[in-house]
Amino acid sequence: MSRSRIVIVGAGFAGYRAARTLSRKFRGSAEIVLVNPNDYFLYVPLLPEVSAGVLEPRRVSVSLAGTLRGVRLVLGEVDGVDLGARKITYVDPEGSAGELRYDRLVLTVGSVNKLLPIPGVAEHAHGFRGMPEALYLRDHITRQIAMAASSEDPAESDARCTFVVVGAGYTGTEVAAHGKLFTDSLAKQHRRAGNGLRGDRLPRWLLLDIAPRVLPELDRRLSRTAHRVLAKRGVEIRTGMSVKEATKEGVLLDDGEFVSTQSLIWCVGVRPDPLVEETGLPSEKGRLCVDEYLQVPGHPEVYACGDAAAVPDLTRPGEYTPMTGQHAVRQGKTVAHNVAASYGYGERRPYKHNDLGFTVDLGGLQAAANPLGVPLAGPLANAVMRAYHLAALPGNRVRVAADWLLDAVLPRQAVQLGLVRSWSVPLESSSPELARSPSGSGARGGRGTPGAGSARGPRSGD
Repeated sequence: MSRSRIVIVGAGFAGYRAARTLSRKFRGSAEIVLVNPNDYFLYVPLLPEVSAGVLEPRRVSVSLAGTLRGVRLVLGEVDGVDLGARKITYVDPEGSAGELRYDRLVLTVGSVNKLLPIPGVAEHAHGFRGMPEALYLRDHITRQIAMAASSEDPAESDARCTFVVVGAGYTGTEVAAHGKLFTDSLAKQHRRAGNGLRGDRLPRWLLLDIAPRVLPELDRRLSRTAHRVLAKRGVEIRTGMSVKEATKEGVLLDDGEFVSTQSLIWCVGVRPDPLVEETGLPSEKGRLCVDEYLQVPGHPEVYACGDAAAVPDLTRPGEYTPMTGQHAVRQGKTVAHNVAASYGYGERRPYKHNDLGFTVDLGGLQAAANPLGVPLAGPLANAVMRAYHLAALPGNRVRVAADWLLDAVLPRQAVQLGLVRSWSVPLESSSPELARSPSGSGARGGRGTPGAGSARGPRSGD
């Protein structure tokens, strides 16, 4: 076999696993190229711990060059796929255009923040999909508590101490759980320093969702556990509720209540990367249509998996696999086997997987889990959750475990560096993994939503 080129677009759960599996199968007999905007794989499930100051950013950022032996890394954002010429075009971090020809193409471009047509949300809310957004939120939370502690205006102090999370799914629940512990800790530190907030009042967190319960997509037992822990901690859970309008001063809820706040955190879900629709290939609700072998019909040289692909769920005929990391990892492994099979290395296999259960990190020693359907809560669930994450991490395990240990015995560090500004992480970004530059570039050149970079200018103190 002549040296063939296999191009993988995206280094998320699916792309990373596909690259790792292919490199082991071919061992240099094929050129494996991974195109990604960053030089790291982001372990998204631990991102809420970054925003709450439990983990340092590099702990959940696994080096691609350091862990993918035999894989050529190309830094860039893919902005076009030419199926006829079998090539992709991309823009590198310095704005230069490039192209790569391929013999096999694996699209694992993932997902971006899901938007809803609610007035003011695009201008005043921030998502939670990438490292820049997590770093911005950590700085923002720290800054708001500090400014609330120094304010002489009770109304301003209350607004800065109020945080609204929209979306009580997996991400929103974990962000609210960790965020409440983080802000309570910050408030106590300011009181000890003599800056104190009024009385012994703790910061206010609201978790909203139009669904009838938190974690609506997961087992009801996990939902009940999460609800109980959050409510006991002081998080106000508003189900059957959402935001009607967002302004600079706060948010208007569906029931007419206006909540004064400077913090609107958007976790309503995700949508497939816009690159999928730009390929012109058949799609299902924005996800690229593939068969059970993860191949694109009519283009046997093109494969897709992860959040960007509508993969038939063979365990539930007529449905597609959910957009979860658990499926993405296993699809990445399957697509690698099938790409290798197309060169005569083994037999191709259909993708089929039953969920093994989920874990939900509720901060501190609290968690909810149902490994293999067994419901767990509290410290035991927390131990299962942390063991799962350490096993799933492709690197940095010792560093993550060390950070967890330090967080258990030392006070939380409470400083804001101000490196990621509000305008650099717009909600309407097709590339949440990249912070936007002052010129408006840095998010696939503005591809996706026109003017997204200028929708929100720098604000005082932000």
